[in-house]
Amino acid sequence: MLDNFRLTHGFWEAKDKPAAAVKSEPAAAGDSRAPTPKDASLFHAIVAAGKKLAELHVGYEQQPEFPLRRRENPRSPLDWRGEKMRLSKDKSSLTYNDFLTLDGIPPETFEYRLGNRSALEWVIDQYQVSTDKRSGITNDPNLPDDPEYIVRLLGQVITVSLETVKVVKALPALDNWSLHDKTTAGKNHERQGRAGSP
Repeated sequence: MLDNFRLTHGFWEAKDKPAAAVKSEPAAAGDSRAPTPKDASLFHAIVAAGKKLAELHVGYEQQPEFPLRRRENPRSPLDWRGEKMRLSKDKSSLTYNDFLTLDGIPPETFEYRLGNRSALEWVIDQYQVSTDKRSGITNDPNLPDDPEYIVRLLGQVITVSLETVKVVKALPALDNWSLHDKTTAGKNHERQGRAGSP
């Protein structure tokens, strides 16, 4: 069951690869099933990728920070509070606040997307201080007992994005998958799983 989850995770990430790498046969209308790899070695490769991706995405706060260059404004006092961050036009740097700018964002960071925007852009949008006009409730993601939390999170999300892109680009092309029929190798793997293999 766990391998099936990892297989599905790997497949759905693979579907986001550039169109030239995606050559799978079209699914029937309403068919959202992940296809089955054509041989056992491919199955294990996709499962390993799915495992790595799950570790990255579930444990994103345990990932190492990408080493961004921290540019501090000598005219502003030390300040880790983030209220509204913004990317530069070329997306290579991020103005965190008046005190701090983070430089050296790799362009590949923006290849990992959550819907119609990158994971980093999602964090930039969500991790800002805002007040709901109707309720008057203020959402403040800053943590008083961990003032560098958001800065650290930005570096971790960049690491997750880069590692995700690396794993996805290494996935086999989808023309090596069969959408509707499970192969003998796939069935054998299922039997092995029921017998207690990992």
